[in-house]
Parts: sequence; structure tokens; C-alpha cells
Amino acid sequence: MTLVLDASITLAGLFEDEDGHAALDALRRGIVEGAIVPALWRLEVANALRTAVKRKRCDEVFADTALARLGRMRIAIDSETDLHAWGATLSLSRAEDLTLYDAAYLELAIRLGATLASFDRELIAAARRNGVNVVTA
Repeated sequence: MTLVLDASITLAGLFEDEDGHAALDALRRGIVEGAIVPALWRLEVANALRTAVKRKRCDEVFADTALARLGRMRIAIDSETDLHAWGATLSLSRAEDLTLYDAAYLELAIRLGATLASFDRELIAAARRNGVNVVTA
């Protein structure tokens, strides 16, 4: 089974003060069973870490170390994310009132028949409405 990891669960696995255990379990499961993310995942995770540095939640060393750890994981990047952006992803965004970024995770899970790992409540609800299995805390 393939697991689509969203940025919320990825980031929770990096910070000890969040529900890190469930997030780490999802990351480990994704690596064992096969994890994939939309092409925007790296940008979204790096941006969130950059914001965490600006807000003094962590320092640059933590952010760089976290990105290096994620870079060593066998997480596949979907090469078709952009191809669906103005079609299926936009339609999902409109129908489910999601950001295009969140809709990209949902579109990927639907397209691959994959399970979605997320802590984002709106995305989880939309996934369930669309018959997508969800892993969350």
C-alpha cells in the first residue's frame, strides 16, 4: 500500500512538542510500505521550517538537519503533480473548499488509490468524503 504524506504530518514528526509519535509512525510506515508526496511537498516543508526559524521555534541548524534527514528517506516525489494542477486538483479545491496545496495531496491519494497521512482536519474530512483511507493521530 502506498502512503501519501502531507506536510502537516511530516512537520509534526520533526518537532517534539507536537504529536510526534503518531507522525513518526506514519513516516516509518510510509517508508516501509512506500511513501509518495506531490511535487510541492519539499517547498511546503522547507517553507514551514523557514517560518519556524523566523518565529524562533527552532534554529537554522535544526531546520537544516531536519531537511537532511528527510532527504535521506525514501520518499518518492510525484512527477505528475503539475499536470493535474489546473484540472483535477483545482476541481477538488473548489468542491472541497481546500487550498490548492491541500487539494494536491488529496488528488494524488485519489489518483493512486493510496492512503493519506495527515493531521489537517479539513483535508482529512475531504479525503474521507472522497473515499480515501486516512492515517492520523
